[in-house]
Amino acid sequence: MQNASLTILGCGSSLPTRKNFPSAQILEIRDKQFLIDCGEGTQIRMRQMGVKTNRLGHVFISHLHGDHCFGLIGLISSFGMLNRTADLHIHAQADLEKILEPQLAYFCAELPFKVVFHAINPRKHELIFEDRSVQVFSIPLKHRVPCCGFLFEEKPRDRHIIREMIDFYNIPTWRIPKIKQGEDFITEEGEVISNADLTISSEVPKRFAYCSDTAYSEKIVPIVQGVDCLYHEATFMEDELLRSKQTQHSTARQAAEIAKLANVKKLIIGHYSARYSNQNELLREAQLVFENTILGEDMTVYEI
Repeated sequence: MQNASLTILGCGSSLPTRKNFPSAQILEIRDKQFLIDCGEGTQIRMRQMGVKTNRLGHVFISHLHGDHCFGLIGLISSFGMLNRTADLHIHAQADLEKILEPQLAYFCAELPFKVVFHAINPRKHELIFEDRSVQVFSIPLKHRVPCCGFLFEEKPRDRHIIREMIDFYNIPTWRIPKIKQGEDFITEEGEVISNADLTISSEVPKRFAYCSDTAYSEKIVPIVQGVDCLYHEATFMEDELLRSKQTQHSTARQAAEIAKLANVKKLIIGHYSARYSNQNELLREAQLVFENTILGEDMTVYEI
């Protein structure tokens, strides 16, 4: 099975630093690429990392703060200069289309591809995208403006048929796809061979959740329960708890508490305030609550 991976292009907050660009990351899963948020400098990070975007068809924008969407128009313009022809689908609240349309008309009037907008309701937890192998759900978050996270889930793969059983029961090739999908097999003599005897289960589907920006909210716990990897913002440390409440952000400890309550397998923290030159302090605070916490870093790839 091909591994799923997360490439963090930027995990800073609203004020860029030398170390951290604003929010942007690419999830690679089932031979597809999904761009999650597109802060200023996203395409620069892509170039620095040599990221190929030939499988990038969908962009998901969590909310309309600049550090999560200012990079979009530049990325779209560059795609045009690179003669991209595949449609680019943008999933975001409806206002983003109103904001980008005049920019596209002015700067990108002759694009060789279509930019297709899909309006989502950030206040509802619902299915917002699916294809044959992946589905994406919105996760309502608690922020100063309408904001949602995203839950990416692989759809279950077909079961694996046991090679020896094909030969033993002389199973014709045309029956194999149905058996992989769960059907039993009936021999020429009329004997029913149970699917459980013919196949083994496929790999457990991967699940990744992105939750930024948000204040502490246990409402997301049932949605992200047991995910393989949770990316959760950790803008502040606990000694800035008042500031986090005022700005509707989370502390590193609060991110870890969500991870612990949801029993996730791995937590990656990010969206750091520019005030923290030593982000290991944020990591230590989170690990006191949830040990399997990883410090998100720009230009780093994480296996899911």
